[in-house]
Amino acid sequence: MHCVVILGAGFAGLELATRLSEQVADEVRVTLIDANDSFVFGYSKLDVMFGRDTPEAVRLYYRHIHRPSVEFRQAFIESIDPHAKRVITSDGAYDADILVVALGADVRPDETPGMLDGGAEFYSVGGAEQLGETLPTFPGGKVLISVLGPFFKCPAAPYESAMMLHSYLDQRGVLDKSSITVLTTLPMPIPISPEASAGIIAGLDQRGIAFRASTKVVRIHPATNTAILADGSTVDYDLFLGIPIHRAPKVVVDSGLTEDDGWIAVDHTTFATKFPGVYAAGDITSAPVPRVGVIAEGEAGTVAAGIIHQIKGGAPPEPYSGAAQCYIEFGGAEVARFNVNFLSGPEPYGIFEEPTEELAASKQEFGRVRRKRWFGIDS
Repeated sequence: MHCVVILGAGFAGLELATRLSEQVADEVRVTLIDANDSFVFGYSKLDVMFGRDTPEAVRLYYRHIHRPSVEFRQAFIESIDPHAKRVITSDGAYDADILVVALGADVRPDETPGMLDGGAEFYSVGGAEQLGETLPTFPGGKVLISVLGPFFKCPAAPYESAMMLHSYLDQRGVLDKSSITVLTTLPMPIPISPEASAGIIAGLDQRGIAFRASTKVVRIHPATNTAILADGSTVDYDLFLGIPIHRAPKVVVDSGLTEDDGWIAVDHTTFATKFPGVYAAGDITSAPVPRVGVIAEGEAGTVAAGIIHQIKGGAPPEPYSGAAQCYIEFGGAEVARFNVNFLSGPEPYGIFEEPTEELAASKQEFGRVRRKRWFGIDS
């Protein structure tokens, strides 16, 4: 019996636990550990932010996980020893034959001066909930949506939020009193794909949403509602929505798993770390792919295939392909889709599908399948 301990129950942790249960339940004992009692899809935070759903409606509780050989434990991770594959939590100690770190990336609004006092964010569940409470009373004005770090989860989310906000303000009758500007540290919305970037910029242009690339906000001044840029210039705002700087959780950094760049280095064909028997998947790694839930899910599939191969033998599993499909909200009833492949060809490429109601239905099916697969919930 192989003892597999998975730290983090996001896209990667849930998919890995599910695959192991499906394929080698009699040969593994899986412990899935997370500090939270529930999972929330990243896109559901936008639904909460704009009042499409309530916070409770989007929570998927881990207590619904009933899978052979899988046990969920809600606990805080206090320390990780990757040499011994031993984890200390608020619930006790766990020793693993195989340890998988999938703890994601923490958002750190505190690392941008002024953000905690004068800004808001929707990358955490709490931040989205707070905006869901305050946006209904926003009277209109200058809205600044700003990427604050060099990389971040879900590259399309800043632009989704801008176009959804445009629709929201229009429905509330305050759009004529408002302007929306998106700033990003990147040279274009989706650097891997000029085609997808052009599609997003066209959507912004159609709505009169301003876009500025390669622009970094280094601080905000709440007393004057001013954002200070890296070049010393300023931008005024009435509502500042920041995509916070991302960092690896401190417990991971303290463990010695991370490198100088602050993230866990992995062999991106297998997601093995430099420590034998220790893997990492999802936003916590420096793999050459974006930090996106569906990509973390694919990485977990690769880790699962490697573990199953260790147990059952046979032909070696295929390396991780880097292929994924990501949905992009355009506001209203239409959704676009971005088909991407990072690692299978001579260079990364992506194909952009224009927004349609059919793709909106496909996105709904994406969520339905995973609610059923991971939690056994029919909806």
